[in-house]
Amino acid sequence: MQPASDQTPAGERVLLGCFEVGGRTLAIDVAQLREVVRFREPTPLPGAPEPVEGVIDLRGALVPVVDLGRVLGGERVRPGRRTRIAVAEVEGLVVGLVVDAALEILSVPGSALGDAPPLAREAGCEATRAVVRRASGPMLPVLALEVVLEGLYRAALPRAGAEVA
Repeated sequence: MQPASDQTPAGERVLLGCFEVGGRTLAIDVAQLREVVRFREPTPLPGAPEPVEGVIDLRGALVPVVDLGRVLGGERVRPGRRTRIAVAEVEGLVVGLVVDAALEILSVPGSALGDAPPLAREAGCEATRAVVRRASGPMLPVLALEVVLEGLYRAALPRAGAEVA
């Protein structure tokens, strides 16, 4: 499953799930989304890294849940009536992402996708796969979920090493 990027042919359309996180609108390639469910309080996991809220039971499968606000360096998502869990699959790993709200599914032409500027990537913004240029409204960053989850994994390594020692 290849997520949308600037390599998408200009004539093809890309479907993006749009979410609100910390007052910002972000997009995730629909090819990486399994479903969006109402927020339910996850069961905490002792010793889990800070952004990991715990696990939920989703039709018999345990799904780890991470707070996308904290993973992206912002504030914790405060559960409310619009809060959702976006269940995504990245390289065989299923994970729930807590978001402030699910907004819409957006269909954009491949020509509307552009790379994040090199300076932004070099400055640590590698979590942005692409940016959608829109005629009406601000540009829309598309998350590179594999990079987001890799960062979470790397952040957990020092803690896991300390617990083993």
